[in-house]
Amino acid sequence: MDIKVNTRSVLDKAHVVEVQGEIDVYTSPRVKEMINELIEQGRFNLIIDLEGVRYIDSTGLGVLIGALKKVREHEGRILLICTNPQIKKIFNITGLVKIFEIYKDEEEALKALA
Repeated sequence: MDIKVNTRSVLDKAHVVEVQGEIDVYTSPRVKEMINELIEQGRFNLIIDLEGVRYIDSTGLGVLIGALKKVREHEGRILLICTNPQIKKIFNITGLVKIFEIYKDEEEALKALA
């Protein structure tokens, strides 16, 4: 039940949310809180780095979907960084690969925002 969530600004283009650990029913509220704080501050372009995530359940996916809806209301975007095959498989199985932009690293995600 351990989770670490850090945020930082990148080139005034976006905010990176780095998540490490497991995103599940117990830890999702913390992830949601951090993302919502950024959105409330007017940060609508978010890069969510899932490289340190070992597991994500439906609650965690719900947090990401909810955040995506909120930023889209402000013409923002959520870009995910994910190369973990198990996590990517979850996005494929659920069809979320069609609504989320998924990149291999931060550099690639930033290029997509340009």
